[in-house]
Amino acid sequence: MTTYNKPLPRITSLTKEFWEGCKRHELLIQRCKDCGTYRHYPRPMCPNCGSWNAEWAKVSGRGKVYTYIVAVQPFHPAFSDDVPYAVAIVELEEGVRMVSNIMDCGPDDIYIGMPVEVVYDVVTEEVTLPRFKKAT
Repeated sequence: MTTYNKPLPRITSLTKEFWEGCKRHELLIQRCKDCGTYRHYPRPMCPNCGSWNAEWAKVSGRGKVYTYIVAVQPFHPAFSDDVPYAVAIVELEEGVRMVSNIMDCGPDDIYIGMPVEVVYDVVTEEVTLPRFKKAT
């Protein structure tokens, strides 16, 4: 594994299950145990019913590009060699949206509604990032 010199997520007690799932190449999303609503980003209370009862559910990892932007200016020095790159909001089949990147696809080839599937980018021993690629 090469050295990863970009910012990494801060893993907290609330997000630990998500990141542990990614290390196992499983996409886990919080789901309300009372109303069944999926939610991402992880948080203690259901935005739909106000319940504090949640569980982690394995989801399909399939979805579509909801929207995206193309960064042409690096907003952090670690990304200087990556521009231009796309930052996408992916809407999973389960209805939640995630911010991520589309791998193996140039910014000009991405389009709204493009079907995608999760891939896992092992960047350190502690962190595996969920990214997406065009679905086949």
